[in-house]
Amino acid sequence: MYACTKFASTPFLVRSTSQLLSRSLSAGVLKRPETLTDESVSNLAAPVPLTSFIPSHSFQTSAISRDIDTAAKFIGAGAATVGVAGSGAGIGTVFGSLIIGYARNPSLKQQLFSYAILGFALSEAMGLFCLMVAFLILFAM
Repeated sequence: MYACTKFASTPFLVRSTSQLLSRSLSAGVLKRPETLTDESVSNLAAPVPLTSFIPSHSFQTSAISRDIDTAAKFIGAGAATVGVAGSGAGIGTVFGSLIIGYARNPSLKQQLFSYAILGFALSEAMGLFCLMVAFLILFAM
C-alpha cells in the first residue's frame, strides 16, 4: 500500500497531470495535426509517460445541441407562465366570493372588502413570481 501511494504521488506525475488539466479546452480542438519529422519519429521510440493514458476529451457544442437548449428554455418559460393564468383565476374567485359575501350580509362590507384586497394581493404576487421565474429562465440561464 505504501509503495503504491509513493508511486502515485511522484512529482513528475503531479506536475504533468496538472499541466494536462490546466490546458485550455480550445487548445485541443484548434490544434493542427502534426506531420511526422525525424524528431517526432525518434520520440515514438521513447518510453510513454503515465499521463498519456489519461483520457483527454475536448468539449464541443454542436448547433443541434444549442437548438435543443434554446427549445428547452422556451418550453420551461412557457410552463412557468401558466401560473399567471392561475393568478387571474384566483383574482376572479376572490372578487366573486366578495360579491356573494356582500349579498348574504351587507353589514360586513368593510371587513369583506379588506379580506378581498388581501386575497387579490396574494394572488397577484403569485402571478408575478411565476412571471419573474419565466424571465429568469429566458434571460439568466
